[in-house]
Amino acid sequence: MPSLLPGKWEVPEVFRARLGDRPGRQRIMKADGHLLVILHRPPAHDAVDREGVFFWRSPKGEWVSTERGSGIAAMTAHFEEWRDILAALEEKLQGTPNADTCFSILQHTAPLLRTMRHTQHAMQEAREAVPEDRAILLMRDKAVDLERTLELLHTDTQHAMEFMIAKQAEEQSKRSMELVATGHRLNLLVALFLPLTAIGSIFGMNFIHGMEAWSAPATFWMLTIGAFLTGLVLLLVLTFRKR
Repeated sequence: MPSLLPGKWEVPEVFRARLGDRPGRQRIMKADGHLLVILHRPPAHDAVDREGVFFWRSPKGEWVSTERGSGIAAMTAHFEEWRDILAALEEKLQGTPNADTCFSILQHTAPLLRTMRHTQHAMQEAREAVPEDRAILLMRDKAVDLERTLELLHTDTQHAMEFMIAKQAEEQSKRSMELVATGHRLNLLVALFLPLTAIGSIFGMNFIHGMEAWSAPATFWMLTIGAFLTGLVLLLVLTFRKR
């Protein structure tokens, strides 16, 4: 089975034996003064497999990696890649936030945060394995800082999403109250003019009701004022019952 480590690396065979066909979890291996640090590239939110990167420290303190660059600078470039992704996500959040933007950021930061937490643990193990190497200390500190920044970004995005949800719910509640108030006002208007409408409908029908001879204007005004007063009483009853 081909090894994930470059064939030209003169690492202990136990390293190659302990590696499968995939990088596996982020961790370190140490044997005979050699140190192998296995990390992951920044994952996409829809990625299932993780792409591994390998950093080998020889007993002489020399570093090589599967990344471009030489020495510890390759690991520095690896963490700078994380820093660039974080800067892009922070800039995206600082724009005009909306539900789609926040959801997209959360989808991205969730796997990034999990991966960086494991990266920080692996770098802490490397620090404990070779405490005299200051470069490992600095890289561990970078991982801690990135984890903290990712956690803050993830939390801020969650808060922004929750705020938008709460604000939308508040606006919907206001609109519902406005609709209720409008409906109530319409009901009061109906109650006010209902008797007048009923009387007008009754006397507008073509049947004998015995009041055909009442053609005086006073009759019209009497019925109109009576219907209006009846509607006003009904309006007052409905208003005070609501209170």
